[in-house]
Formats: sequence, structure tokens, C-alpha cells
Amino acid sequence: MRLIGTGAMGVLFVLAGLLLGVRVAFAAPEHPNVIIIFCDDLGYNDIGPFGSTKHRTPNLDRMAKQGRRFTDFYVSSGVCSPSRSSLMTGCYPRRVGLHLNDEGKWVLFPGNKRGLNPEEITIADLLKPLGYATACVGKWHLGDQPEFLPTRQGFDTYFGIPFSNDMGLWKPERGYPPLPLMRQEKVIETEPDQGELTKRYTEEAVRFIGERKDGPFFLYFPHTMPHAPQAASKDFLGKSANGRWGDAVEEIDWSTGVLLDTLEKLDIADRTLVIFTSDNGGAVRWGASNKPLRGGKGGTWEGGHRVPMIAWWPGEIPAGTTCSEMATTMDLLPTIADLTGAMMPSDRIIDGKDIWPLLAGKPGAKTPHEAYFYYYRDQLDAVRSGDWKLFVNRGNKMRAKPMPAELYHLRDDIGETTNVAAKHPDVVAQLKSLLDQCRQDLGDGAREGEGTRKPGHVEDAKTLTSH
Repeated sequence: MRLIGTGAMGVLFVLAGLLLGVRVAFAAPEHPNVIIIFCDDLGYNDIGPFGSTKHRTPNLDRMAKQGRRFTDFYVSSGVCSPSRSSLMTGCYPRRVGLHLNDEGKWVLFPGNKRGLNPEEITIADLLKPLGYATACVGKWHLGDQPEFLPTRQGFDTYFGIPFSNDMGLWKPERGYPPLPLMRQEKVIETEPDQGELTKRYTEEAVRFIGERKDGPFFLYFPHTMPHAPQAASKDFLGKSANGRWGDAVEEIDWSTGVLLDTLEKLDIADRTLVIFTSDNGGAVRWGASNKPLRGGKGGTWEGGHRVPMIAWWPGEIPAGTTCSEMATTMDLLPTIADLTGAMMPSDRIIDGKDIWPLLAGKPGAKTPHEAYFYYYRDQLDAVRSGDWKLFVNRGNKMRAKPMPAELYHLRDDIGETTNVAAKHPDVVAQLKSLLDQCRQDLGDGAREGEGTRKPGHVEDAKTLTSH
């Protein structure tokens, strides 16, 4: 529970609520607005606040100076759909059945039968009963059947492409139908000019903020870029020092600046939480950098699961600070619930934890997680607890013989270069015990977990467009 700006009557109300067992939270002067900017494939080292020297990101530099960087921030998967399911539900992908698609592939494709179960509770679902206006602008990728679209998952409005921008006519040999651009549940264009997407998304986001400036509102802004095929508008195309990848990143920086400027001009910055992060590690083959981390998109090295994160809320989040405690995208749902006074579901397991003490820079605040688990598709590869990370597999099919344990101390060896398992058998044993608990709860490979739920399923699935 978080109390802000409570007077004498507020204190009495809080005490009464506690006596009645009611969850109470206040925010001054109203429920805070929330914006989550979610990039696609952005690398750990792709922006200035995390060390990039290739990309010009003055707006993100400003955001970091006015906000708080998280250096040990994780997503639940090295690829799109599973990661997004965790952000929306606060759960590991295996918990909600979105670690694979219905054909055993690791993301959702056009016309798949599987999607985010409408019975799951998203961040938008939590906020709607409190009177929040909710919008999703950009890439959804949690199912393209009507039952799975954002408008059926708590969002009032949707504008964007419902899956990855390469799932159209970019490579005809793949056989995908034309790429759809949607408004609400209707396809309004096919194969839109991708160079204009970031600009169009930004205009849509600004329009929503302006219309809902009196609040409260929740804006989920999942960028299509810099996922392949990278594209940028004429103002940015060919202007970076890193080809199309850099062009796309620098336009995302511009977009972020427009949003921050809009909040300040409307005088609502002091009641708006903004989170900037990525859905997974950067795609190195297209131009991303995850340095000093090892690996990248898809894998379970740190470069696949650890992403840049900046939190911004003038007056609430300490400016120019850094947090090195472990946190995850799964934590955003329970944290937002706490900040807004939304009721957390009591009928299901939520893996995320409230990280407001970390966001607010409370002295002595520590990660609420005993462990974080790294999955590769349906396979449990590794676990982090404290500064220790143990691999028992590494992005391969289940081995006929167990892989020798690999233990890394991430604080001293962020690049995962030196296996110290032989020196710390006690740590290896402790982490293996955590992995055993995870297998029982969430499953591993073909082994089903006891705590998992069913994904959404539509038997007669159809693509949104056709050739």
C-alpha cells in the first residue's frame, strides 16, 4: 500500500479500511497515469544511458537524468510473444501457456489458433474498474484472432500491427499474407509504409494523451521497431552511424522525447509514470549491441534476457539515479496495482512482485525475488539468485546427458566468461534446488507444471488478410 498526500481525514479512512480488511491506496491528486514504452529487439547497449556511442539518444539521456536506470532488469523470454504475455499478465510465459504457439514454434504467427486467454487479467483489465482510459498503440503479438486482440483484453482502443513487421510480404517465400494495420478490430491498411510507423504511432499516442489529459489513463506503446525489417521516416533514414538499425533507434528516441514533452506541456508530468524498456535482448545480426552482456535475442545468456530500463516520474522517482537490484517486466502489473489502488487477483498465481521501493529509491530496498528463471522456448535453462547464475542447459534441445553445471557470478563477471562451479559446489546445490521447484511449478520441456494455466484457443482460426 502506498500513501501520498493524505490529510487527517485520509488517515482516518486508511485506518478504517485496514480495520475492515480493505486494501487502500492514495495518489495525489488523482490516480497516476501510466505509460509503458516497449521497444522490439532493442539491445542493452543501444541507447546512450546504457553506454551506446553509435546512437544519438538525447531524449533518453534526458529521461535517465530526470529518472532512474535499472541495470539488472529482465524480461521472461528472449523472443516477442512470450515476453509480451509476461508484461501484460505479470506471469512467466509457461504459467499462461504462451511459451510456444499451437505448432510448437516460439512466437505467434498470422492465423495461429493460440493467443492470450481472455480469462487472464492484464494491466488494462486491472485499471478499467478504476475509471482509467486504456490504449494500446503498436505491436500486440498476443494473438490476431478477435478473441485475443487488445480490445478484448482491457483496452478501449487499439491502433497498430498485431504481430511482427516481418510477417507480411517482406519475404514472399515465407508465404505470409499482407501485413495488416488495424484500428480497433478492423484492418484499415495492408502493407503500410513501415518508414512512417513510428511517426504515426507517436501521433496516435499524443492524441490519446491530449484527449485524456484530465486522466487517469494507461497507454501501452509497444513499438514495431527496431525489429527487422528496420525502417525510419525521411527525417531519420540514413542519418545514423549504424545503418537502418541506428536510424530506427534514433527515431524511437525522438518519439520518446515527444511523449515526455507532451506530458510537460499539458502539466501532467508530475502525475505520470513512464517506463521505457525492450521486449528482449537485441538482434545482433541486424545491428544491435548488448555489450557488455554475452549473447542476444533468443538465447539465455544475459544478452537475451537482460534489457535496458528507465523509469521516469518527476517528484516521485529520484532523478539521475541507478538501481542494480534485480527486477522484471512481470513486476510492473503488481507495482501498478499498488500505485493505483487496483485489486490484485486472488484466484491465481502472479509471479511478479511490487517493486515500488526500488523505483522510488527507498534506502535499503532490495529485490523481492529469491530467483529468476531463464526459459528457452519450453525448456528451463538457468536460474539467477542474488548475483549467482547457474546453467543446466543452454538453448539446445533436452540433452541425452545432463550438461555439466556452469556457474557465473554476474556482479564480478557480467560477460559470463568464467565458470566457477567447481569452486562453489554449495551454491550449485542451492540453485539446483530452486530449479527443481520451478520444474514442479512451471514445467520443463514435455513435463507439465502443476501451476500452469491454459492459453486461449480458437479452433477455426483465420488470417486477418489474404493474398
